[in-house]
Amino acid sequence: MTADDSDGLAGLRAEIDAVGRSALRRVDLGVRAAVIAGATMVLLLALTLPWVGGASGWDVLWGTANPVDRVGLLPRLFGGVALGLGVSLSMLALLTRRWGLVWASALGCTYGVLDGVWAIWSRQTVPGPGPGLGLVLAVLAMGVLAVQWLRLAFSRQ
Repeated sequence: MTADDSDGLAGLRAEIDAVGRSALRRVDLGVRAAVIAGATMVLLLALTLPWVGGASGWDVLWGTANPVDRVGLLPRLFGGVALGLGVSLSMLALLTRRWGLVWASALGCTYGVLDGVWAIWSRQTVPGPGPGLGLVLAVLAMGVLAVQWLRLAFSRQ
């Protein structure tokens, strides 16, 4: 074996190790990618539907809802969480397929479900319009996202 052969084998081993390290940081989503993408689309659709009174999710999020509805902070907070974590972070995790983003999406969407249930509860405990179809649909979509991301995150032990 010559010095050139040992250099070639060392280079090949380094390349194989680099590919192995890269594979450990990436995740194969499989069929869950379609479910996650679908739930994200439902979440975007829910933002166009009424959340409080006649105000859509976008109106609640941007603060342009009718002041008579007294939307409050919790539905607005959930709108930001749904858009930021449910849509943006999920899409980023889908595109990059990185384990760190899978875990961030799992934890963020789980928090989003709790925040959404809290927002629905807040609308049921004050006088005025209750939670609309869009708000309930958004919480359900966040629930699907949370379950899918959590199952994916815990799939690698």
